[in-house]
Amino acid sequence: MIHTENRTIERAFLVYARRKRSRNPAIAPDQSEVMKELEDLIASAGAKVVGSHVQIVEAENPATLVGKGTIEHLKGIIEEKGANLVVFQNLLKPKQQALLEDALKVKTLDRREIILDIFAQRARTREGKLQVEFAQLSFRLGRLTGGRKELSRLGGGIGTRGPGEKKLEEDRRKIRQQIRQIERELMTVRKTRSLHYHRRRETGYPVVALVGYTNAGKSTLFNRLTGSQVYVADKLFATLDPTARKFRLPSGREAIIVDTVGFIHDLPAELRQAFLATLEGIGEADLLLHVADGSSDAADSNIDSVEAILSELEFSDKPLLLVLNKRDLCPPKMASDPFGDWQRGQATPGPFMVSAKTGEGLSVLLHEAEKELRLNWPGRTDSTRHAL
Repeated sequence: MIHTENRTIERAFLVYARRKRSRNPAIAPDQSEVMKELEDLIASAGAKVVGSHVQIVEAENPATLVGKGTIEHLKGIIEEKGANLVVFQNLLKPKQQALLEDALKVKTLDRREIILDIFAQRARTREGKLQVEFAQLSFRLGRLTGGRKELSRLGGGIGTRGPGEKKLEEDRRKIRQQIRQIERELMTVRKTRSLHYHRRRETGYPVVALVGYTNAGKSTLFNRLTGSQVYVADKLFATLDPTARKFRLPSGREAIIVDTVGFIHDLPAELRQAFLATLEGIGEADLLLHVADGSSDAADSNIDSVEAILSELEFSDKPLLLVLNKRDLCPPKMASDPFGDWQRGQATPGPFMVSAKTGEGLSVLLHEAEKELRLNWPGRTDSTRHAL
């Protein structure tokens, strides 16, 4: 392990068992995108990647995901690299995780636990912390049947932060009691949030929600439009807690803009449930701004993933504008003519190439957003509609 300022940095080895045929090839990112994203997750969690291995498989081994030969090969590389953590891109079943950890002789996690760990580090509000705890307890309740020894161990490092720092009772009844208590508290939070949205409706402010892939620049755009100083960093899930502020439209009228948690490929089901209160901001919005990193080679698959999640959450009928952010980092040809490469056959105008960092392109976007709000502002009286 590497020690920096009395903090131990874990050395992670990454593994991806890739099927020859994807279950959903339409939105499946390529291998390099998958591994780059996993590396970014590890970096965001505070560990150092010391190596990786991609294994092409016809089908997953039901017991250990990969075969005995691959496990022996991995053991040798892990020892050579001095890794003390193995992270699988694949979502592991409880028994698979227990058997792999026993075979590899090092702590073994999957990407869900990395994401949960990042959330545990980043949540700041009471609501965010409750949601993280709910997700971790739900995940660990499902792990009790797997006989995983890691659940009973104390200590630090990835996978043990937040509620994981405590010795969680491996008794289903007690964990379920904790979950029910958190659900009650989250229900109170959601009622309060609903009341806030209702009050905003009474004031006549339309609501715009920023959605998009993690690290696409939503918070930077939020800060640019509102003059706020929400935390921004070049890392995945830098901002978790939902934030709402007023901002001014080109006409001088005001609206509410809501920053939401970023999406990711194969968003774990536990997180969809736990962060429902955060995503309610999308349901209350009159207009969605789908922010994508236009400079990323993975932008197309990231856009598809966000659209798939919005559809699954039944938000795909919302008025939406596609915003390609980071124009300042794009090649000149693409920055000047994004429509050639990015026209997606959508009913609404766009995409809109902008730079939240420099402000370039935002005037055109805001004029179009105001136009969409005038057309798609349900449940308002004529006088209120005219006020916009």
